[in-house]
Amino acid sequence: MKKITIILSLIFFSTISLAHVGHYKKFNKIEMEVLRNDEVIGYNNYSFKREGEKTTVKNQYKFVVKLLSATIFKLEGYGEEIYLEDNLISFQSKTLQNKKEKFVNLKLNKKNKKFDIEGSSYSGEASIKYIIGNWWSHKILQAESQISPISGSIKEQIVSFIGRENITINGKQYETDHFKLKSKDMTLPDDKKLNFDIWLDKKTSVIVKVTYERMGNWEYRLKKIE
Repeated sequence: MKKITIILSLIFFSTISLAHVGHYKKFNKIEMEVLRNDEVIGYNNYSFKREGEKTTVKNQYKFVVKLLSATIFKLEGYGEEIYLEDNLISFQSKTLQNKKEKFVNLKLNKKNKKFDIEGSSYSGEASIKYIIGNWWSHKILQAESQISPISGSIKEQIVSFIGRENITINGKQYETDHFKLKSKDMTLPDDKKLNFDIWLDKKTSVIVKVTYERMGNWEYRLKKIE
């Protein structure tokens, strides 16, 4: 199995990090369903609003895990990324995880050319090379680190190319590139490590499938694009 480690290659516009928002200018919505052990338990949906050079990406997500009719895990929240052209200038989110409130407030600091983050797990500065860890942008496959969209924590990552695969989702075939995304720091506890398989549609540059294992087999699967 051939693996190619992807090295971050950024092009700066006004020295601000890029997110390739322009690649998705023809989309208004990307809807994904969330599955655990092959059962649909929720959704993760993105919407795009454009006003001149400004693009707002909103994310709404909710899923519930039950065991014998009792809720054992629940996550619900929203996030909002704002870009000027292709450049992230702010992000905010609020999440309720098992009745525990989590949040992120991120803003671009134009003076020191860094992100200022206030989050439930991390507060401080971050490089503008980092990306919000959402599934709508293929840029996550090129970044050296990702910022948690739920808590603001930062994790370094390594992305490897697995191969080209034809897959079928909801009766539709996709020609995809399959990647493996893992934490660079292997000393992290298992529940803190990044360990995802990601399939990217070559035609649209949309992530159509994400899988991982954590208290079961999880899958984020493309449902609809508008």
